[in-house]
Amino acid sequence: MTHFKGKQFKQDIIMVAVGYYLRYNLSYRDVSEILRERGIEVCHTTVYRWVQEYSQIAYCLWKKRNRMASDSWRMDETYIKVKGKWHYLYRAIDSSGLTLDIWLRKKRDSQAAYAFFKRLVKQFGEPRVLVTDKAPSLSCAFKQLKSEGYFISTTHRTSKYMNNIIEQDHRPIKKRNKLYRSMRTASATIKGMETVHALYKKSRRNLFDFSVCDELKQLMGIIA
Repeated sequence: MTHFKGKQFKQDIIMVAVGYYLRYNLSYRDVSEILRERGIEVCHTTVYRWVQEYSQIAYCLWKKRNRMASDSWRMDETYIKVKGKWHYLYRAIDSSGLTLDIWLRKKRDSQAAYAFFKRLVKQFGEPRVLVTDKAPSLSCAFKQLKSEGYFISTTHRTSKYMNNIIEQDHRPIKKRNKLYRSMRTASATIKGMETVHALYKKSRRNLFDFSVCDELKQLMGIIA
């Protein structure tokens, strides 16, 4: 695989390290310790570099394949702290709870909302219903896009209770809130976590069927 060309360690080891970090509430040192107990000596800084690299790759591959969505969307933003300052993670899911896309931004304004809405409609087409909270920036962005020919037949609803599904969906990423030291690190890591969470929601049949390592391998074409 070209994604693993020139790596010192085998792809299975890399996928286990990356998958464990993105799926579970572990530190880089925790993952390094788990591997060491299995006879594999990997420095925690190496695990960090793997997570940064393969989170981006996994997200891009997932995004290319993620083309189907229901006709009712939920969109909201949540808070992520980077270098001691609050940033905003825009997230969108459909009515069945499947992740559509995510985007980390420094500001919560109509420009950020406009760009995120446009990304969504270009990837999935126009939904029948778009549900958001009552933030003025979201309504402003929606109206601007509508004036430009997007969301022509879409109904924009701002009911607080209809948006509970995405409020609950914020929890997995919020409980993994790390002490991010840069926007680049935060963006790459969150993309990986969100990709794994999206794979989990889409592929699991019951509580015992999901394997993060197998899902990442399949995503990257390591196994059919």
